[in-house]
Amino acid sequence: MKSIGVLLLSATALLAGTSVSAQKITASPSADYTLFVTELQSGLQSPWGMAFLPDRRMLITQKTGQLLIVSADGKRTLATLGNLPAVASQGQGGLLDVALDPDFAQNKFVYWSYAESGTGREKGLSGTAVARGRLQGESLQSIQVIYRQTPKVKGNGHFGSRLVFGKDKTLFITLGDRQKFTPAQDMAQSIGKVVRIQRDGSLPKDNPKWLHLKALPEIYSLGHRNPQGAALHPLSGALWVSEHGPQGGDEINRVQAGKNYGWPLASYGCNYGEPVGEECRLGGGKHAPKYIEPLSTWVPTSVAPSNFIFYSGPAFPKWQGQVLMGALAGTALWRVQYAGEKEVKRERLLADLGERIRNVEQGPDGFVYLLTDSGKLLKISPLPR
Repeated sequence: MKSIGVLLLSATALLAGTSVSAQKITASPSADYTLFVTELQSGLQSPWGMAFLPDRRMLITQKTGQLLIVSADGKRTLATLGNLPAVASQGQGGLLDVALDPDFAQNKFVYWSYAESGTGREKGLSGTAVARGRLQGESLQSIQVIYRQTPKVKGNGHFGSRLVFGKDKTLFITLGDRQKFTPAQDMAQSIGKVVRIQRDGSLPKDNPKWLHLKALPEIYSLGHRNPQGAALHPLSGALWVSEHGPQGGDEINRVQAGKNYGWPLASYGCNYGEPVGEECRLGGGKHAPKYIEPLSTWVPTSVAPSNFIFYSGPAFPKWQGQVLMGALAGTALWRVQYAGEKEVKRERLLADLGERIRNVEQGPDGFVYLLTDSGKLLKISPLPR
């Protein structure tokens, strides 16, 4: 797919005394629309998570440890929020996702996930942690850590870290396997799990009741490799996640309470170093009946899925209810259409940009906003006709 046009808008405007430089705008085709890609910023440092405030300003995390307030038009960084707990910014770790409390208008709570270094007996180890604080002007107050991965381990990969609030206002946290494989099946560890907690870090009374005597009570599901995307289905309210497979075997799953998604015992992918093919699929590939089958897979080539949304805005009416998912190694935006839970169509979009798409969000204006590993904030809109 090749871009059909690139424009440089060389207008200079004064906004609050700040000069706005030229914007790069690219037109890219899709089956339903010509996509208008506007580069709002290009100098972010490893951006990862994004959330829109009620006044349309954005919160954007930088993996290097900064939580930014960005103007509603996306063109200016207005402030860097301080007082955050120390972040272990190494490898895939750092300051990761950000989300607003469902009652943000009343309580002003912001939540963020991050890689946290161990201390004392855990020195040299790290784990995913989640904190919250009240946004007061351009600072965070009343900061508290509400969750920590158990246990902390060596290594700098597979932190998971996506944050999603359920319809009941409980908080889902996706946790990767930290590249340790077997802990994803160990109920005494939260590694390789989806966990569910209350907003203050306490436990919901209706979490799954596990038979394993040492099972951690926050565990909602197990057998996950590295789920870096998560969203609630707009009709059912069910949590869906996107997961990195090994070589091939990337997945989209509907997360069910108390269920096992198979990793590392079943995958449609192959271990690194093995020739890719059906013969090397872990556990033969098929998950059922012991484990839950994914709704979608990418085989034999991994696309490295990042975050996704179920689109629900007015700007792209033909895409209502469809998944828009970023891809890192696959350098694209994937559109996936489902009939219920059965995939019926997929389309690779924006491949001509050559960008590792780290995050996908729908803005209050109904347009789609992307963060890229190269440090860009992009706005996707339909080309005016």
